[in-house]
Amino acid sequence: MSQPTPPPVANDEHSQRIRAIRLSTSYRQAHTDPDFMGREELRPVRLQLELLKPELIMHDHGVASTVVVFGGTRVVERDVAERRLAEARAAAAKKPDDVRLQHRVRIAENVAKKAHYYDEAREFARIVSGQCQIDHRCDYVVCTGGGPGIMEAANRGAFDVGAKSIGLNITLPFEQEPNSYITPELCFEFKYFAIRKMHFLMRAKAMVAFPGGFGTMDELFEALTLIQTRRMQPIPVVLFGRDYWQRLINWDLFVEEGTISPEDLGLFQYAETAQECWRIIGDFYREKPAERLPRGQ
Repeated sequence: MSQPTPPPVANDEHSQRIRAIRLSTSYRQAHTDPDFMGREELRPVRLQLELLKPELIMHDHGVASTVVVFGGTRVVERDVAERRLAEARAAAAKKPDDVRLQHRVRIAENVAKKAHYYDEAREFARIVSGQCQIDHRCDYVVCTGGGPGIMEAANRGAFDVGAKSIGLNITLPFEQEPNSYITPELCFEFKYFAIRKMHFLMRAKAMVAFPGGFGTMDELFEALTLIQTRRMQPIPVVLFGRDYWQRLINWDLFVEEGTISPEDLGLFQYAETAQECWRIIGDFYREKPAERLPRGQ
């Protein structure tokens, strides 16, 4: 005896079931599913992708080598520094007994004294970018952390001469956006500080550290440690502004305390001008037969 034919399924019920399937997160392709990619178990994959994406893009743009420029986000160009100083002084004048406002004036004065570093970082990037990004080759591409201050100045210097520059920005709890002088196709945002650090040094042929704070110290000492322990090839490390660095860090005390070797003080040099800084880098590579500056410089 034949079985009775089941009643036809209404089209609307079929459509609702298909819609539920399509809306399910399990139906998304893995690489397009932000919920899946954001899982804790996927951190190793995210680390790999964050390393790979900038690497491939920089390769596509012909970035052969970089010069890394660090420095404080609060070191701004002169007119901005002087305006902020005037505002601080005006506020303190209204409340001369307010210790906090007087302290702000002293800080604003110190920041204003550093305004020339913005100009020097900009000029340094102009010199390097103008001499090295020629004949469609991208050597010594200026690479910064992508933020304001000294980083902006360096990216701006490359922008001034129509050259490419890189910005390695980082996601922070407070709002931050990259400075507008970075080459758009070479501006990256990182979630992981560790991967960002790798990209700072993977192509670096030199590091220039202008006066800055914790972030500058972090990158500087990590590079010095890698060079000291021979985990990376030596590169010229230039500290811009001898007075700042020698007041901030008692390098000789490291030696006296026996925590570093006297030879380790030769891992870095000082510069006061953009031209001097570029000369130091050039001299470093002229003395190393296995290394050459672009076009035999």
